[in-house]
Amino acid sequence: MVTAKQVKELRDITGAGMLDCKKALESSNGDIEKAIVYLREKGMASAAKKEARIAAEGLCNGVITGNSVILYEVNSETDFVAKNEKFLGLLEEVGEALSAGNIDSTEAALKYEYKDKTIETLLKEATATIGEKITLRRVTRIVKENEQTFGFYKHMGGKIVSLVVVEGSEEVAKNLAMHVAAQKPAYLTEKDIDDEFIKSERQILLNQALAENKEEAKPKPDNIIERIVEGRLNKQLKEICLVYQPYVKDPNISVAEYLKTEKAQILKFVRLEVGEGIAKREEDFAAEVEAQLKGV
Repeated sequence: MVTAKQVKELRDITGAGMLDCKKALESSNGDIEKAIVYLREKGMASAAKKEARIAAEGLCNGVITGNSVILYEVNSETDFVAKNEKFLGLLEEVGEALSAGNIDSTEAALKYEYKDKTIETLLKEATATIGEKITLRRVTRIVKENEQTFGFYKHMGGKIVSLVVVEGSEEVAKNLAMHVAAQKPAYLTEKDIDDEFIKSERQILLNQALAENKEEAKPKPDNIIERIVEGRLNKQLKEICLVYQPYVKDPNISVAEYLKTEKAQILKFVRLEVGEGIAKREEDFAAEVEAQLKGV
């Protein structure tokens, strides 16, 4: 016998009508997954209800094929779902599809057809089956030359993934990938920093220095303030540049010094962290439960 609880669960997952859910469950002897398939075949299941939700959890991954690596991020709404076997299977399947198509952007990925389904369809089906909004957020493809080496590192099962391209040994590449994951550099060297960013940071530091100077018993002249600002700016920029950071395995030397010792050179790096840059909704769980109890 189909229960009201089963009908509600199926309706929450698919967005289908109550009577349609009841009929689907009756036809599948109460099996939720078979009922989802039934509704999809009838064109009644929809993931639309979940499209407005925030998917800021999930996992990142990387697929290496010869001289090409594809890094990508698949998001879910909760960390619990990101540990689900179905989600992990989807993560692998998306990786296989991206690798098969040599995909280099999210837009291209969603349209790519793999095993008679587009990746976008795979995600919609996963949203309906798993019961949470599932999205593909980022896709990046990196290519190297034959003489170059990839270093790939995955932290906490894919909460952070990092990749480096080096001229050097596999050990150096692996060490640098670990450093990138841990230290979160924004740029390789100061040459890669956007001029507008430098201009903005310089102005912020100048305003800070001028405010400090007003509090001084003996204010400094403008030329000294300018030197202070440039010194602080250079220090700040070096902190966000990979080659100037203290090497994570030996903080007494910089990454540049480590590279020199190993006769290696780093050419490129990429770092993905799940949910970075997404404004996560703050949930008041107690209020939500109270509202449900009141029937709101």
